[in-house]
Amino acid sequence: MPALDTARVRQEIDATYRKESRRIFATLIRLLGDFDRAEEALSDAFRAAMEKWPEEGLPQNPAAWLVSAGRFKSIDKQRREKRFDHLEDRPDVSEALSDNAAPLDEIELLEDDRLRLVFTCCHPALAPDAQVALTLREVCGLATEEIASAFLTPAPTIAQRIVRAKAKIRDANIPYQVPGRDELPDRLDSVLRVVYLVFNEGYSASSGESATRADLSGEAIRLGRLILQLLPAAEVRGLLALMLLHESRREARATPDGELVLLDEQDRSRWNRELITEGSALVRAAFSGQEIGPYCIQAAIAAVHAEAPQALDTDWAEIVGLYDLLLRVTPSPIIALNRSVALAMRDGPEAGLLELDRLMAEGGLEKYQLAHAARADFCRRLGRREEARQSYERALELTAQGPARRFLEKRLAEMA
Repeated sequence: MPALDTARVRQEIDATYRKESRRIFATLIRLLGDFDRAEEALSDAFRAAMEKWPEEGLPQNPAAWLVSAGRFKSIDKQRREKRFDHLEDRPDVSEALSDNAAPLDEIELLEDDRLRLVFTCCHPALAPDAQVALTLREVCGLATEEIASAFLTPAPTIAQRIVRAKAKIRDANIPYQVPGRDELPDRLDSVLRVVYLVFNEGYSASSGESATRADLSGEAIRLGRLILQLLPAAEVRGLLALMLLHESRREARATPDGELVLLDEQDRSRWNRELITEGSALVRAAFSGQEIGPYCIQAAIAAVHAEAPQALDTDWAEIVGLYDLLLRVTPSPIIALNRSVALAMRDGPEAGLLELDRLMAEGGLEKYQLAHAARADFCRRLGRREEARQSYERALELTAQGPARRFLEKRLAEMA
């Protein structure tokens, strides 16, 4: 192959990293048996690409090339360092590192190692907060600081959780595999919870100058589809439906320059009808079973919104009823907050404000910016401008996302 321009190669490598790095990383974990070695191998592979691709040309399958390069560089490094003792109890890893290991081909990459990685990161031996942190870091590639911001937790605390979780996986020899069907139902709840948290970070980014991160929400939807193939349970259908119905509104949620557009102001002609059709069908299939869980109910709420031609056509009575059901299934201050917003739409802002003030007096919402933003909106609609201003200011203090901050600043300016 002819030599290529270095700038073009760098662009190709950057694009491959954005699109494929977590997939490559997951495969390297399977081949090398260790998170840290896989991370090091990933870096070595991309470094090798920068050296080789300008001279040799772009490989036909960049991801396969990078996996092979990372694996063999790790093998060479471990041979030099003579650190094979810890592999004696891991014949699967020893075999992968053997001299006779066949070169990696495209067929091997078709196995979805990220699904294995999700179940490993969500193993019940790990604490729930460690499951979330590890999945966001290793499956989705979020920086420690981004995870900390998303969950209002100091970055050093998140880093410690990740380190301890990796050590637990290594020391307990937690298998890197999708559990058998007999184990799957017990393991599913934590996996679905983590997938939904990943989707939420993509659908409404916790910080930064972008309101959304399509890579994260797209990855969560892809994982949801894979899990549904593995276990077609009602709650899996419900979660996938919920994500698809929310994702259908992505294009209408921001102006061309990135400013937020509220649900009742969105151009519904820009909503993705294919995703709505698929999501609504999944909701109907989920509700045809005997057991209805929280994801199914949340998906039904999203479907009511999606099926209204205009904001004024929304069946708020149906939505309040679904929130009542959801609160019985899974009581939560945030679900109660969302119900107060629906109540305000059905019965007026005063009813919503009374309910929200009652919830805030009970505690649990003081540091949640959307609670203060909702209260500000109720007060604004009631003409209580000073109370609205104070609530907008408190919401602004708690908001790290750029578009959301600019929206709140605009509302504050209106109050002045």
